[in-house]
Amino acid sequence: MSVDKVETSEEQSTGAGAPDGESAVDNEEREKWAAERADLQDKVLRAQSDFQNFRRRTEQQRIEIYDLAVAETIRPILAVLDDFERALKIGTADKEHAAGVELIYNRLFEALKKMGLEPMDAKGQPFDPQIHHAVDMVETDAAPDHTILEEYQRGYNFKGRLLRPAMVKVAVEPAK
Repeated sequence: MSVDKVETSEEQSTGAGAPDGESAVDNEEREKWAAERADLQDKVLRAQSDFQNFRRRTEQQRIEIYDLAVAETIRPILAVLDDFERALKIGTADKEHAAGVELIYNRLFEALKKMGLEPMDAKGQPFDPQIHHAVDMVETDAAPDHTILEEYQRGYNFKGRLLRPAMVKVAVEPAK
């Protein structure tokens, strides 16, 4: 016997039945099931949306944690870059040794740049306390007020964020 042809106990007791085999009770039950089905579909869609948002958020957090770990790994290597830059400024009689030091410096610098290291150019730029650390201030008319005259230590960004501020000498307008 099929499910569609099963009569309810109410139909049997009253002897009433719709000509097509459906009753008001069946219609109410179908509406109830349809509403419950729609509610469950809505809950499934919401759960899928929440899960996709969760995946996106966790992926973004994973990337941020990775970038932070890389930045913290690069930070101590900046001292090595500084040492290489100082070594390259000093003249030496052995040209092969100087070329080797320069080669090592360039390879290290390029590898760090590929990871996201961005050097900042400070000389001649206006002083910005957010990205520069003023070590020396000199009164001079040779440059506009609050212009960087010299860079003692290069500053770096890592993927757009400040990793290390530049240590600079700043021009100050002379007192009159």
